[in-house]
Amino acid sequence: MLQNLATGSALVAFTVLVHTAGLILIAAITPPVARWFGFHNHGVGRTLVMTGTVLGLLSTLTTEVWGWALVYATLGVTRDFADALFLSTAMFSTIGYGEVSINPAWRMLTALEGINGFLMIGWSTAYLVAAATRHGPFRHGEHF
Repeated sequence: MLQNLATGSALVAFTVLVHTAGLILIAAITPPVARWFGFHNHGVGRTLVMTGTVLGLLSTLTTEVWGWALVYATLGVTRDFADALFLSTAMFSTIGYGEVSINPAWRMLTALEGINGFLMIGWSTAYLVAAATRHGPFRHGEHF
């Protein structure tokens, strides 16, 4: 159990660092790119800005999922990397892993990924709401 908690804590710290870096990068790139293309002047452009923001978040979340999957594969939690990636995606998105057989010794680790994914997806949602009112097609007081 202690190894599950230690490994899970390290992976949570990893995802927080990746997520923070991803959000900082998205926040640094979005405004200048939007201005350079003139996207901030019209609804279609602001919608394209939001599309880029969503793709940036998806890339960040994908990096986090693959990090968990690599650890699963390394620890032998699943029989191969394909199963590790499926397990990680299912747990991070809080769907659950019903189809994949895992090493029972690592059940707590997979549960921790579910909690971690819930937090990272929630953080992403909060960022999207803020970005939608700041750079996207929605304006505070006008749409909310």
